[in-house]
Formats: sequence, structure tokens, C-alpha cells
Amino acid sequence: MSPECVCKVLAQNTTQIIFYSLFNLPLLWYEPKCAIFVFVPLNANEMVLLAPFSEEGRASKPNAPVGTPSTRAGNCYRRTRRLPRATKLIFNVTVGGKIPVTSYFECKMQLNVVMSKHKHKTTCIQAVIVNYFSTHLYPNLFMVLSLTALMGMKLIGEIFRRSGAFFIRRAIGSDKLYWAVLSEYVRTIVRTGYAPLEFYVEGLRSRTLKSLTPKLGMMHMVLEPFFKGEVFDISLVPISISYERVLEESLLAHELLGVPKPKETTEALLKARTVLKEDYGCMHVCFGNPVSVRDLVKGKINRRQYNLVPRDLPMKPSKETQEFVSGLAHMIIRLQERNVVLSAWNLMAVVLLQNLQGIDLDLLTHKTLGLRRLALRFGAHLRWPKNVSDSEVMSSSVSLHHSVVRCERGRVYLVEEAGPGPVTQEEAVFRRAAAVLMCASYRNQAVHVFTRPAIVAVAMRTAARNRTDDVFHHFKFLLELFSNEFVLIPGQAVQDFEEGCSLLQQSGVIGRSDEEIYVRDNGQETIIFLREILQPFIESYQLVFRYLCEESSQTFREKMFSNSIRSFIVKLFISGEVESYESLSSDLQKNVLSALLSMAAVTKTKVDDQNEFRVNKSAVKRIWDMLRYGWSPQISVNARL
Repeated sequence: MSPECVCKVLAQNTTQIIFYSLFNLPLLWYEPKCAIFVFVPLNANEMVLLAPFSEEGRASKPNAPVGTPSTRAGNCYRRTRRLPRATKLIFNVTVGGKIPVTSYFECKMQLNVVMSKHKHKTTCIQAVIVNYFSTHLYPNLFMVLSLTALMGMKLIGEIFRRSGAFFIRRAIGSDKLYWAVLSEYVRTIVRTGYAPLEFYVEGLRSRTLKSLTPKLGMMHMVLEPFFKGEVFDISLVPISISYERVLEESLLAHELLGVPKPKETTEALLKARTVLKEDYGCMHVCFGNPVSVRDLVKGKINRRQYNLVPRDLPMKPSKETQEFVSGLAHMIIRLQERNVVLSAWNLMAVVLLQNLQGIDLDLLTHKTLGLRRLALRFGAHLRWPKNVSDSEVMSSSVSLHHSVVRCERGRVYLVEEAGPGPVTQEEAVFRRAAAVLMCASYRNQAVHVFTRPAIVAVAMRTAARNRTDDVFHHFKFLLELFSNEFVLIPGQAVQDFEEGCSLLQQSGVIGRSDEEIYVRDNGQETIIFLREILQPFIESYQLVFRYLCEESSQTFREKMFSNSIRSFIVKLFISGEVESYESLSSDLQKNVLSALLSMAAVTKTKVDDQNEFRVNKSAVKRIWDMLRYGWSPQISVNARL
């Protein structure tokens, strides 16, 4: 087989499709058990992806001869999409389970398939890519897109609508009529099984590239037909998507610093075509195993309550229903996280953020390889090039991400934006913060792998003693505090604690007795490294607590909060008191407020259609002390509130 092969089978359930410059490559047949992808070059500028039209047709031509482009497809294959020629574009398509993709949707369509996508990072790239692959499985795939983002775009909005998309408002609020119409529309799609429904369980675009806590409105709409007995079962298919390099990396970082998001227009889209000249590495798409709602709901919800109300009337979900839907949504995101494919660059970003003043390339390579071994022990999926030296992998990653880092004289530094003329101290802080946030976005794609062991490591440092009970109590406090920062399934603190301790114990980092947890001699370096992963979040939370206790008034409006705290933190940077640039992230600041709301240290009310917050400064001070000095029996979560 020629080295320019188009399709390369990595494993039984994984197909990596690599597009290089195609000239006159022969027709290539590859038929892994998960799916079949056949590539036929038409000319030097475009190619066609062919997919099986039927099982009978595929069997009729097992060894089809190479012919002209018009006859290559024959009656067995149908032309599905044209792909523009690209310098290098890699799709990694993984299908979970033992059911082949081609037959998967045949058997599951009768069970009302709902596809849940992971981490809404880009405006429309993910929707296009996922639907591109899904149309080979079933022709009518629905999408949920934002009304304000794409519907108003000339031509583009119409293309999406004609492709099966329907648009929803970003915020429904108290519009009961709109909610009723949308709910009925979604329920009808699920109830009739006309087509799979596709949506982002997180509901929002992740500007940090971290998983977000799920929004439950759409999930309630999707599951209601099952609760009411209108369908036998619903299958949820988690889809994990990861990028080696993100198109909007700079835009997302500046949005986190308060720069308004530019409006999407067709004109702007056409002007942005120059980005196609850049190399953006690999994009990995993983279709996980289907999750049966019927199997999960057994013993958790009494569905007979729905028989007491006519099915066409709306019914407020009970407490047990809300808890089940919330737990299911969190579980789907956890499944998506477990299937995410990480690259060497994601691990390099973790190391770089602990060395903001620069690091030698050789030392970066050494630390990244150590982190690679740890990540594999923790269950991460890594794409690491084979038959390539580690130094080449590091160098190619630095070259690919030239907008984030640069290598000078064997030392790697973050790249800051260059501007005309001299800059003020405030501008210098924001430029440095943008560079850090761009790098942090790639670390965030891997942070879920280390979250639970890292929280255990922090809890061991701040617990009053190494007794298991004390470590667990502080671990539970940290879970509650970071509940909006990381995806943590509600009510599973014990399972999360055991998972974190088990991973550390299996890696030889800690030891456990009946009543005590201790760090092994050869695990000190790993424990310190894991603590450093969470240190930017801890320092940023402490800065927000300091602002609320020392600078803010007792009450404030939501719109004023971001500007005020940003100015407060910038002053601390200029005076040299702080170094955590991630504290300038608006998403992180909002997560702190949400955590304090759930911990009853802050209350929220509506005043003149705006959110107004009232701070209990003594409660915030106690939480701040617990984060700094750790949990003790005298200062517990319940006691402080």
C-alpha cells in the first residue's frame, strides 16, 4: 500500500481518515467492522466520500475494479458530500460498542435516538462535522442551533434549515407560550421517531473549552414522552469531539476578558476563508455506546404519577424526576469526557501553565512524557504518533500552535499579541492574560482526567490531619465549591473520592490504611504536580472572595460585577500582588458566584429585570478560610451557614 493511503484502520472500532494532497491515487477499499469509507479522487481539487447504500449492494461488489469516477460508485454506493481539498485534515471517528455503525441506526431508530454532543466550542463547525458523518447513517438528522447566531445569516441560515435544523432562542425566560410550543415540537420529534434529535446537553458554547454543567431544559423535553409512556425507550448517544487546534482560540480568550463576541454574518464568514490556509491538526469525533433511559430509570421514578394527568397537559416534574434528569445529564457529560481523545499538546499545555516564565524544550519533553504515563494510568485516551521520536512530537506541536507558543534558543515561551506603539500597564496585563487563557483552553480539554486525583491531593494538603475522614470532608467541601468549575455528578461525593484515591493508589502515589491516607516517598513529585493543576482555580477563587469581602458593597448588580472585579484584579497585577491571570476570566468569576449561591453565602433577586446579588460577607469569609486553611471539625460547611 502506498504511503499516501487515504484510509488507515487503527483498531476494530476506530477509523482514522487522513486527507493529504490527492492527485491520482487509486480507488481504495477499506472495510473495518464499524463502518466503510471509500474515497475516490475526482481531480486535484476535490474528492467524494462514498458510503454504502445497502448491505446487499456492498456484498455484490466486494472487489470492484478501478474505473472512471462516474462508474466507480456504481449502483452500490451513493455520492454523499463533496469535500474541499485541504493541505492536511484528519478526522478520527470512533464508534463505541459492538454494533456496526451501518446497522446501528437501523435497529435503534425504533427506540427514538437522541444524540448528545460534547462541548459546544465553535459556532457551526461541530454541527457540520457531526451531521456530515451522521447523514451516512440516517438521512434526516435534526440539529438544535441558536436563533440569534445562525438564523439571521443570509444563505447559511436557510441552508441549515433545509438540512433539518430548527432554531431556538438562547434564553426563553418566562415566555410560557414559546416554551409550550417548543416543548410540543421536540416531544413530537421524539414521539414519532421521525428522525434522531441532536443537541448540546451543556446548552452553551464553552469559551474555556472545559466541559460545562448541563442545562436541563432540553433534556426534560426529550425525556417527557418516555415518562408519560408515549415511547417504549429512548437511547442517548453521547458524542465526544476534541480538537488539536481550535479555530477561535484567540477570539474565545478575548471574550473571557470582556471583549464582545462579534456577530456572525455571511460576509464575515466569506472574509474568514483565509483561515483555511492554516494547519489546524486533528479533529476527533467519538460516538459512544448508546445509553438506555429505560434501563437507568428502573427503581428511581414512579411513572404511574403521569397517568393521573392527561398527557396533553403540561406537568411540573417531581423532585425525583428532576434529580434523575440532572444525574442523567451529568452522567452523559462524564461519558463524553471519558471518550475524549487528547493530543500531546494538551499535556504540554498543562506543563507550560506551571512555567509561565518559559521552560527548556528538553525539560518540557521530559515533564510531558511523565504526565503522559500518569494520564494513561488515569484512563485517558491519547493520540501519540507512532514511529516518531518524542522530540519530534514536541517540536511539531510547538510548530502547529505557533499562535500560542514560540521556541527561542531551545526555550519555549507563551506568545503575546504585538500591538502598535507603547502599551499601558493595563494593556500589558490583558495581553499577557490573553496568552495564558489561550494556553489554558487546551489544558482544560485534559483537566477532567486529573480532576478527582488532584482534588484529593489538595484535600490532603489542607486537611487538619491525614485521617481519611478529615481528607474526605475537605474533599467534599472542594467538590461543592468547584461544582460549577468541573462536571461532578450530584450526590456521588463518596464515589468520586474513592475513584480519586484509587487512581492515586494504583499509580503508587499514595498509600491507605483503615483510617489514614499518606503520600509515598516516590509520590511527592506527582502530588505537588497535581496540586499545581488546580492552583490557578484556587488562587482565582480566593481573589473573588477577597473582592467580595473587602471591596464590594453589600448588594450589587450582575452587569457591574464583572467590570468591577476585573478592575480590582488588574490593580493587584500592576502592584505585583497576584500572578494568576486566569482570575481575569469572566466565566470563572461567574462560576464563583454560582458556587456561593448554592452554598447560601450569596442570594439573588430580580430588580427591574436585572439580577441583584446580596453578599453575606461573614459566610464568604468562612469559605475563604476553609479554602486557605482547610477543613476542621470547628469550621464545617454546615456550621458556617
